[in-house]
Amino acid sequence: MGRLMNVGYGNVVNTDKVVAVISSDSAPARRMIQSAKDQGKAIDATQGRKTKSVIITDGVMIVLSALSPDTISARFKEDEAVSSWKGENRDE
Repeated sequence: MGRLMNVGYGNVVNTDKVVAVISSDSAPARRMIQSAKDQGKAIDATQGRKTKSVIITDGVMIVLSALSPDTISARFKEDEAVSSWKGENRDE
């Protein structure tokens, strides 16, 4: 089972489902966000704040976060470090 990672304001995602975390600043990212919103496949975890990153999952959903991609990446790495420190195997 995957771990849950905080993506801001009490919202969490399953780390096993995360494929990529990208900045929301580029035109292609903005088009992806709009397309996902139009199709009902965007989860807005910004709590009304500016979207700074887009979390792409291995499913059809994307998650919008008000945290920067660097912050989310650091949290993902922390989760990996804690898992290995505890001797847990994430592939089980």
